[in-house]
Amino acid sequence: MLMIKLQRVGKKHQPSFRLVIQEKRTKLNGRSTDDIGSYNPATKKLAFNAERVKYWLGVGAQPTATVHNLLVNNGVLKEPKIPVHKKSKKNPPASAPAAEAAAKPAETPAAA
Repeated sequence: MLMIKLQRVGKKHQPSFRLVIQEKRTKLNGRSTDDIGSYNPATKKLAFNAERVKYWLGVGAQPTATVHNLLVNNGVLKEPKIPVHKKSKKNPPASAPAAEAAAKPAETPAAA
């Protein structure tokens, strides 16, 4: 399966990324099928060929979650964003048990 991924380029502590089409299981620095743009997270600048992105999406390439969110921000995709960082289940918020208790209806003993 083809994926639209971010491939890191640039110096240490100065990340810059290329938007590339790669097979899903290839290494990040492996051979890419097509180079369709670039992204600089320091300046939040995303430059890409929208026609090529739409072509690859039409052919069946799937964007990674981060690329999907970048495409949603730039209006290429009209879908909701995908949460990238999931919250850990180790320390649930203090209000979680109260919210669960409020969601369940109170059980009343059956009158005999």
